[in-house]
Amino acid sequence: MAKTLVLYYFATNTTKKIAEQVAQKLNADMAEIHPAQPYTAADLNWHDESSRTTVEQHEHNSRVDIKDDLPDISGYDNIVIGHPIWWAIPPRMISTVIDHLDLNGKNLALFATSGGTSYDRSQNYVERTVNENGYDLALCR
Repeated sequence: MAKTLVLYYFATNTTKKIAEQVAQKLNADMAEIHPAQPYTAADLNWHDESSRTTVEQHEHNSRVDIKDDLPDISGYDNIVIGHPIWWAIPPRMISTVIDHLDLNGKNLALFATSGGTSYDRSQNYVERTVNENGYDLALCR
């Protein structure tokens, strides 16, 4: 039987709750993605052009350091990554996760939470990040 891992990052409990529901439905293991430097409320202020997330999100090559506590994914066939949508794309740490994990041969699916943004631009961003890494995988749409 295929094993599934749900990786998720949340700034509010919304994404975490959805990740728990997805993991339960898929009978999957779960692991949280932790930024090396946690975000403060000021960091997340999208009204402030100089806030940490505003600066990070406006540079495609930006990567956010994460804690070195992601699980070994070698025993998983399916990886599901959940995240909020910030400035119409995933938080930059999702790129860091994609860069760090060996996703070759895996099935990759993503889900996101948002107050009003569609997933189209996020999907394109993830596809570009996957392609930049040269992964041979099935990206589920």
